[in-house]
Amino acid sequence: MSLLISIEDLLSGNIVEGSRMEFKQGWNPSPIMRTICAFANDFENEGSGYIIVGVAEENGKPIRPVLGFNPDEFESIQKELINFSNLIQPTYFPRISLEEIDGKHVLVIWVPAGSNRPYKVPDDITAKIKIYNYRIRQYSSSIIPNKEQELELIQLTANIPFDDRVNSHYSVELLNFSLMREHLKKTNSKLYVESAKMTTKDLAIQMNLAEGANEHLFPKNVGLLMFTDNPIKYFKGAQIDVAEFPNGLAGKEFFEKTFTGSIQQQLLDVLSYLKSNVIKTKVIKQVGKAESKSIQNYPFSAIEEALSNAVYHRSYELQEPIEVRVLPEAIEIISYGGADPSLKQTDFDKGVIRARRYRNRRIGEFLKELRLTEGRGTGIPTINSALAQNGSGKPKFDTDGADRRYFIVDIPIHWAFKQINKVEQIGKVELKAVDSDINQLELAIGVQDEKTTVQDGKIDEKTAAKATKNQTDTTATVQDTVQDAVQDETSKKKFTIDYASLRDRIEKLISDSNLNGSQEGSLFDRFFNSGDGFSTKNIEKYKPILELLSNESYKVLEYSDAPKKRSEILENCLGLTNRNDNFKKHIEPLLKLNLVARTLPDVPTSKYQKYYTTEKGKIICHLNRNKK
Repeated sequence: MSLLISIEDLLSGNIVEGSRMEFKQGWNPSPIMRTICAFANDFENEGSGYIIVGVAEENGKPIRPVLGFNPDEFESIQKELINFSNLIQPTYFPRISLEEIDGKHVLVIWVPAGSNRPYKVPDDITAKIKIYNYRIRQYSSSIIPNKEQELELIQLTANIPFDDRVNSHYSVELLNFSLMREHLKKTNSKLYVESAKMTTKDLAIQMNLAEGANEHLFPKNVGLLMFTDNPIKYFKGAQIDVAEFPNGLAGKEFFEKTFTGSIQQQLLDVLSYLKSNVIKTKVIKQVGKAESKSIQNYPFSAIEEALSNAVYHRSYELQEPIEVRVLPEAIEIISYGGADPSLKQTDFDKGVIRARRYRNRRIGEFLKELRLTEGRGTGIPTINSALAQNGSGKPKFDTDGADRRYFIVDIPIHWAFKQINKVEQIGKVELKAVDSDINQLELAIGVQDEKTTVQDGKIDEKTAAKATKNQTDTTATVQDTVQDAVQDETSKKKFTIDYASLRDRIEKLISDSNLNGSQEGSLFDRFFNSGDGFSTKNIEKYKPILELLSNESYKVLEYSDAPKKRSEILENCLGLTNRNDNFKKHIEPLLKLNLVARTLPDVPTSKYQKYYTTEKGKIICHLNRNKK
């Protein structure tokens, strides 16, 4: 048989990790059979392994040009390999292929993860007295597991990753022959040409997409997911939903689009949609440099990696689609279930991820063959790197504690694209700031790696004047803030103002008491320290509600200061199950009292629905915390 990928791609190391490859200068049956056993056991659910005979290596990398393998020996070694494979307990047969590269032949043994693990093999396959041991991979070596590892390996007997399980509910004939061949063509596999004369069953067997006796051949889940026109027929929720919230989750307006088809086609279609409709580019001239800088609101490579990993690692046993939420200041990618329990939140914070087990193994292999994702454990570093190169903020990774029901990747918008065109109402004064003001300020000050640079203590007066023309007092105040910062550093030839600090100063100006008349303090503080605050009248007004609410009600109000899902409130806050009776008891009364509100009031049953504490609810909480 031929490989599913080209031998050049295999040796490059760009698609298959080094831990899943082993190079041999020549045919040496005992160490090769030990490695076959280790790959078949697939202790970490990594997927297929490859042994390449006729290639020398240095530090785990193949030496090119290859040494080569005598093709005249192929038939005899193939027979020998079959005989030795019968000695593995239980019997296991790898796939063998003769490939050409560097003008020579090499022998490739493809070892898909076995369905009947654990496997054991004689230490010396040719010895008269054979001593059997289990073998597992540890980094790039095939070792005998210790007692703890051996017990864990035995416990994995019935734990085959979902995508690699045989699905006896459906026929192998449901697999799309054209989709399978299309994949082989994209990966430059020699099997593409050979497959033209094959049946659907034969090709499914060659691609390890089906298993069983000839008369009882069934597809694997990975085949139904990746090589059928509409996998949602077989797995509810096997789709990607994209929802845009132009005014945030609390806004009433949102747009939704659903993507179906094979899961790799879903991925490609969503990426294309986001690239055309969401991702935007700005070119900004850098002060003191001839070249301009191109930035994106969201770097495409970060979105691509995050979404590819969601398709790879999600649970297709759950009936929840992947959700992509486009918000004013971020893109959220949500997949169900959550991250592997072995991973800690600190692992995500550090950006170094190595899962102990993988939910799917075959999907990852196929996506890497299509170059839609990188190697295992590289997803988060790739996202971090793409955002850093774009000058964006850091992403957030979130999962729901020990339950691990979902995983969220939050990719922030670049600060240069933040929307600040809303009207702020403070007291009786309307303060307006529009995008063009900020854009002009960016041009006036210059942009470099998330920082604002001013040369020679000056801002171009013409550009600054244009930015402030016909604008409100707020914009003028913003400009004054920048000018003040310049004047503070006039003795220096060049200095840098951190953009985040500048933004904070601007936001402080907007909320400053000078812009709200002569009154001091925030509106909230003024409410509770004068007039209608802790006055007898106000306390009497809210006293009936204060006495009506339970401790659980106050927990919900305090917890929902930011929008939360129903399940989050009931399970995480109250420690209850997400059932209707609990909802009616603890959330519905707060809705009727207008202490809690829906983010999508017009669509109460929306899957995007969240609940948040209203201003009235916050007042109640404040009074409760401060009651005597």
